[in-house]
Amino acid sequence: MSSLDALNRLAASLAKLPGVGRKSAERMAIALARDPTGVLAALTRALQEVGDTIRSCGRCGYMTPHDQDPCRLCTDSQRDDSVLCVVEDPSAIAALERAGEFRGRYHALMGKISPMNGEGVDGIRVQDLLERVGEGEVTEVILALDTDVESDATASFLAELLNERGVPVTRLAFGLPAGSGIGYSDPVTLARALKGRQQVI
Repeated sequence: MSSLDALNRLAASLAKLPGVGRKSAERMAIALARDPTGVLAALTRALQEVGDTIRSCGRCGYMTPHDQDPCRLCTDSQRDDSVLCVVEDPSAIAALERAGEFRGRYHALMGKISPMNGEGVDGIRVQDLLERVGEGEVTEVILALDTDVESDATASFLAELLNERGVPVTRLAFGLPAGSGIGYSDPVTLARALKGRQQVI
């Protein structure tokens, strides 16, 4: 066994996190190993604490303390039960909450349909979504999914299922990011911005 096996295993574990590539994971692992009594010790404690105290909400999928299920977003009586925003994972819920514009309910799929990665319909929370819609309170489902090929396929699949049940389905508008220029935008973003154009009053 190599003396660096533990470091390699740490880097491999970090690389499994969203948005962390192999090189970034290696740099993080080395930084943690260089400071075992500082950042590494704090990270170890934080990871243990999260594992002991945090879980996914059984209703929407957002993060919540173990002793609070459903979560605070699901139990907030000031939110609109008629509008359900479907996202791919809980981090999208956090981003939408930071924006402060949405006051309905959420549903995290915990993934998307991706045959190339062996992820099918059974791997995401579609049945839970249909059950929530079947309760009768939802009058609009907003698909707040990413814009890659797999997310588009997932959105199309869900829209068909929901339309069959008579539930209106909308999707977040696509367009140019705030503060960005047309010359810096890719062709797909520009095409979607043109299709989603709105009248100026």
